Amino acid sequence: MMRRRELITLLGGAAAWPLAARAQQAIGRTGKMPRVGILMPGPAEHSAATLDPFYRGLHDLGYIEGQNLAIEQRNGDWKLDRLPILTAELVKLNIEIIVAWSTPAAQAAKQATSSIPIVAAVMADPIGDGLVASLARPGGNVTGTTFLGPELVAKRLQLLRDVVPGLARVAALLHPHAYGERTTASVVKDVEDAARTLGMQLQLVPADGPDDIAGAFSAMVKEHAGAFIVLPSPMLFGEHRRIVEFAANNRLPGIYQAREFVDVGGLMSYGANLDDLFRRTATYVDKILKGAKPAELPVERPTKFELVINLKAARTAGLTINRDILLVADEVIE
Repeated sequence: MMRRRELITLLGGAAAWPLAARAQQAIGRTGKMPRVGILMPGPAEHSAATLDPFYRGLHDLGYIEGQNLAIEQRNGDWKLDRLPILTAELVKLNIEIIVAWSTPAAQAAKQATSSIPIVAAVMADPIGDGLVASLARPGGNVTGTTFLGPELVAKRLQLLRDVVPGLARVAALLHPHAYGERTTASVVKDVEDAARTLGMQLQLVPADGPDDIAGAFSAMVKEHAGAFIVLPSPMLFGEHRRIVEFAANNRLPGIYQAREFVDVGGLMSYGANLDDLFRRTATYVDKILKGAKPAELPVERPTKFELVINLKAARTAGLTINRDILLVADEVIE
């Protein structure tokens, strides 16, 4: 995957100049180079990979960092109490837009300013978490994209049961502070209702931070979970490699919210293509720099959900995937 430094080198090439002309009106309006603040909930090493598609989107729209766009980035290292402090730093820099990655970052940004436009990427439940009035007309200074996290929990649990024969006990890996109280309660209720409907016993296993993941898997094994589901969380997404490693070491099949887990060896995922949503976040930055108001820019929902299955992970877990499931999968990794 292309890293940010490599991307910036690419953007500085001659091929970028025709595209750059399309973005010049953002500078022309103000007479200065626009400044965008980026607020990331995780550490810098996680942020770099996550931001790659966003920078590709900016490039496609003609923006070249250092030539017609300045960027200030702050990283929260998964410490939610740092986000308000980091947001205050960005506000003092008189930036034109704050790009807030995930719901916690967007909430911190909204609490810090009601005037600076906020583009929130991959929100879980924008309405439930009080970020927008409606998806069609956000109504305030926040808009962006949502990955519909809570709505897909029940579907994932159904898919997991279809793949793991006789699944009676399932664990749900939960980050209790991933989102607002209302959204978190909704996610928990959805997975509890789905487990009850499917006749499975559910074990909720919390992990407040990366250091809690090892203990969470120990708790799953101790309670004899037959499989597990990862509930939506920016932190758990950021730790996808470690989670997949723990799952493999414990021969515990799991289903995830994003294909990134499956790409590094996880069993299966069902959800929106986050890479595409990250890339499309750049279009909001472009529109706002050219005069659009966040209140009038609809929140974008994913229109396609992909089922990705890793056959090597299935064999490692001692599973044989039903042919009918393989036929409906969007991608099967051998």
